[in-house]
Amino acid sequence: MTRPKSVCVFCFIIILFLFCHSIPIPPNTGADSREDREALFEYILAKTLERESFSPIKNRKLQLDVLKEMHKYRDELIQADTDEKLFYALLKISNARKDRHLNISLVKGGIMLPQTAGVSLDRGVGEAEPILHAPIRFSVDYGKPGQYFVFVSDFAKNIKEFTQAVLPEIGDKLSAINGQGILEYRQLIEPYHRYSTIEGFWWKFALWIPQKSYQFPPSFYREKITISLEKKDGRRYDLVLPYLSPEKMEWEGIGEQHYPGFKHLFSTQTYNLYRNTDNKKILLLDWYGFRENLVKDMDRLMDYATEHQLLDYAVIFDGTRSRGGSKGAYAIHRLSPKSFKTTFGNLRLSDIIPTFIDQKRQQYERRRILDSGVAETIDDGTWLMEWLEDDVLKGMHAGQEYSNNVPFKLAHLPKYSDGIINPAKVHFKGPLICWFSPYGGSHLDQFASIIVDNDLGHSIGMPAGGYSNTWEWDEILVFPKSKRPVVRYMWSIGHTIRPNGEILEGNPAKVKEHIPITKENYADYYNILLQKTYEYLGLE
Repeated sequence: MTRPKSVCVFCFIIILFLFCHSIPIPPNTGADSREDREALFEYILAKTLERESFSPIKNRKLQLDVLKEMHKYRDELIQADTDEKLFYALLKISNARKDRHLNISLVKGGIMLPQTAGVSLDRGVGEAEPILHAPIRFSVDYGKPGQYFVFVSDFAKNIKEFTQAVLPEIGDKLSAINGQGILEYRQLIEPYHRYSTIEGFWWKFALWIPQKSYQFPPSFYREKITISLEKKDGRRYDLVLPYLSPEKMEWEGIGEQHYPGFKHLFSTQTYNLYRNTDNKKILLLDWYGFRENLVKDMDRLMDYATEHQLLDYAVIFDGTRSRGGSKGAYAIHRLSPKSFKTTFGNLRLSDIIPTFIDQKRQQYERRRILDSGVAETIDDGTWLMEWLEDDVLKGMHAGQEYSNNVPFKLAHLPKYSDGIINPAKVHFKGPLICWFSPYGGSHLDQFASIIVDNDLGHSIGMPAGGYSNTWEWDEILVFPKSKRPVVRYMWSIGHTIRPNGEILEGNPAKVKEHIPITKENYADYYNILLQKTYEYLGLE
C-alpha cells in the first residue's frame, strides 16, 4: 500500500530533525570568523594610531616600537578559535603599548572565560586579588641596573606544613619556576604584564610569580608550583608548594612598613599619622592614596597640627605603598612652605573627543566630574568645561594633533594660569622628606614630579612607577562584521606634563637619594629610610 505523500513528508521532517539533533552543535565561542578577527585587529590598530597619546621619551627608554609590538600578536588574534585564546591575544595586543593604566575587561554579551579564570565583568586583568597564592613571597634586588633578580622576601608562618625540603630564607635567589629558567620564564610572561618602566615591570613580576589567577592563561599553571632557589653559599634546592586561599595564610611580615620611634596618632582614608617619640620634631604620613576624601583629610591634618602647635615640624611623606587619584596639589601647598609649579596636561584630539566632552558636560551638570569614581576638580568644574568647550574644540577643528597644555585637568587653576600655586594660608613650615618606590604611580607620580622638579623637599628611595596621563578612553569593542561585543578596551588620550616640561608617562622623577631595595637591605629597608632622613635633618 502506498503511503500518502503528506505522511512521507512528515516522516522525512522527523528523521531530519532527529538527525540534526544527534550531531553536536559547536558552542558559540564568541571568537567569530577569521575575517571578523582580522577586521578587529585592523580596527584596534587604526584607533590606536588615531587616539593614543604616545610617550616618545618612554618609547626611547624601553626601545619600544608600539606598532611592531602590536603586529607580533596579529596572527595569534586571527587564529584564536576560542574565547580564552582571543582574550589573551587581545591582552597582549593591549599590553604592547607598555602602559600600566591600560587594561581590557569582560563585558555582558562579550567573550567569556571559565569561572576559574577569575575575571569578573567590567573588572580588568590585574585589578583584583588573586584566586590562590603559594605560601611564599618574592621581591626584586634593584642593586645593579640591568642585573635585577628575584629573591624570597616573606613566607607564610605555616610553610613547614607543605614542604619537607630545605626551608627558604629571606634573600634566597629565585632561579627557576616549574623547571623553566627565570630568564626564559620572564620572557614568556612579560607580554601579559602592564607596565610603564622596567622597574615597575620587575615589581609586578615578583608579585605575580606565586599567584594563581586570571593574569595568565590557565595552561601556565600546574596543581602545585615548583620553585628553584639558591642560597647565599650557592647551594640549590627546590620547593614544591600548593596554591592556597590568600585569606587563610598568615605571613611573617618581613619588610613591611614599620616606624620605630614613632607613635600612631590617628588614621583617615588618606593616611596614617605618626609622631616621633624620641624628642625629634617630626611627623610621618603613611600615605594610602589621593582619593575622594583627600580634601577633608588634609583639612583634618592641618587642624590637628595647628591645635597641637606642630606646623614647624618636619614632615615625612611615606609614599612607598601609595596609589593614585586626584588633587595632589591640595596636599602639597599645605605640606610645603614654598610656591611651586603644578603638572600640566593635554588631550590627543581624535574621533572620540566630542563624545568625551559630552560625558564631562553631563557630569558637570550633576556637579560630579569624576575619574575612576574620584572627583577631579576642586571647584565645580567650570574651569575644565570652559577649556574643553573652547580651546579643545577649536584645536580639533583646526586639525591639531593635541590640545594646548593647561594646569592639570584645571583642578586648581584656570586655563590661562602659569601653573604656580602658593602655599595655603595654613601650612607646614619645616622640611619635607618624601619616600617613594616603584609600587605605585599615576597621581603619585605627579606628586613626586612636583616635589622633585620644584625642589620642595628631599626625596629618598626609588622613583615611582612612572605612569600618568590626563584621561583614558574606553569602549566596548565589537566584531566589525557580526557586530557582536568582544571586550572593553582602553586608550590613553592625553599627556601629563611634568613641571620641568617633560612628558611623565614612562619618565618618573628621579629621587635625590637613591636607595634601591636589595636582598641584603630588604628586611631593614624602612629603618634605613628613617636613618637617611635623620641624617638629612642633621639629627644623627
